Amino acid sequence: MPSIAPCSCTYVVLVLCLVTGSFAGDPYVFFDWTVSYLTASPLGIKQQVIGINRQFPGPILNVTTNWNVVVNVKNDLDEPLLITWNGVQHRKNSWQDGVLGTNCPIPAGWNWTYQFQVKDQIGSFFYFPSLNFQRSAGGYGGVIINNRDVIPLPFAVPDADVVLFISDWYTKSHKKLRKDVENGEDLGVPDGILINGFGPYRYDEALVQGGIAYQIINVEPGSTYRFRVHNVGISTSLNFRIQNHNLLLVETEGSYTVQQNYTNMDIHVGQSYSFLVTMDQTASSDYYIVASPRYVNSSKASGVAILHYANSQGPASGPLPDPPNEYDSFFSMNQARSIRWNVSAGAARPNPQGSFKYGQITVTDVYVIVNRPAELIDGKWCTTLNGISYLPPSTPLKLAQQYNIPGVYKLDFPNAQMNRPPKVDTSLINGTFKGFMEIIFQNNDTAVQSYHMDGYAFFVVG
Repeated sequence: MPSIAPCSCTYVVLVLCLVTGSFAGDPYVFFDWTVSYLTASPLGIKQQVIGINRQFPGPILNVTTNWNVVVNVKNDLDEPLLITWNGVQHRKNSWQDGVLGTNCPIPAGWNWTYQFQVKDQIGSFFYFPSLNFQRSAGGYGGVIINNRDVIPLPFAVPDADVVLFISDWYTKSHKKLRKDVENGEDLGVPDGILINGFGPYRYDEALVQGGIAYQIINVEPGSTYRFRVHNVGISTSLNFRIQNHNLLLVETEGSYTVQQNYTNMDIHVGQSYSFLVTMDQTASSDYYIVASPRYVNSSKASGVAILHYANSQGPASGPLPDPPNEYDSFFSMNQARSIRWNVSAGAARPNPQGSFKYGQITVTDVYVIVNRPAELIDGKWCTTLNGISYLPPSTPLKLAQQYNIPGVYKLDFPNAQMNRPPKVDTSLINGTFKGFMEIIFQNNDTAVQSYHMDGYAFFVVG
């Protein structure tokens, strides 16, 4: 039985954990994680990062469709912690999702055991800490959900997997960044871009100081690797590319795609892509792996790792491969529009196409969700959606709903921006069961915004 975090929902969390133990017939896998501070120097400056089992980034959670996953998390930080599983849909066990809407925080020094089934899913995902800006200090790692043996991949089995975490990075601590944002200060330009927790290879002596450790990916000539690339940063869109190599897109966040070659790919915050990359070059030298910031006016260094062939004849040199035009915002949108779902591929279970036609859906709810720059509300800087800044309740929403606890939340989130002063509230969308909701996101801020809908996959219609 897991240790229980002390808060207003202690008893019901215990009950729900007993319920989650009811999965039968599918394998169980068990993990013990300790989340703690480590000292690292990814950009050449010593700072505090968050590691798991003394690893930064954390371990890869490698499982198969329908397995039951049990992760015992010990919080050795000096503040509360929650781990969320980005893109894992938590069918029938959404109270294990690791955000304030579903879980009480794990107090410092305590442990909590997550138990969930990766039901009817495949693909590339990642986990990260969901509270207090901790993600900006690390605490993230990969989630791979493999096809069951009876479901073949829609491509030849790669020779190996390569997992890459690309992210913006600040030399300020996550606590200082959090305090700055609370005081209405902008995050500013990141101090650098990391790849797998490492700083850049010294491709330019004027931009990159000496002595910084960098990531090396060792490969065999002629082999094909599946690169699972995740943008785990906090605010910066990144362009990913590998010098002289094509990126054959085959999967994104649990959906196999129609296979298309790209020379580079814009990967926005929270997005994950799988590419097949064949080692088909002459290996006259090593090759650059690059993640560079988009829509940020920055002279700071890009993230650069090294692709090293076993028969390489020398180190990488010269300029980095060109990125897209920095100010061409349509490039990224058109690139996203070019991605198509592979509806003929087998995955976790048969695809549901044919059960309805997208052009004939009856939309039951329409929401225009408007975000604006931070505003002062009762003396504090807050960002809002439709004029409301979310206030996390002391009792997680899922538990309040399950046990009919009154006064925890309101089902009054407006379907458009309201003509009234902004406010702080626990206001929720009152959705229609089995209905179809159309959501229009309107970004009235000056920076790129990324949205994640927990437990759902978007179908983008425009």
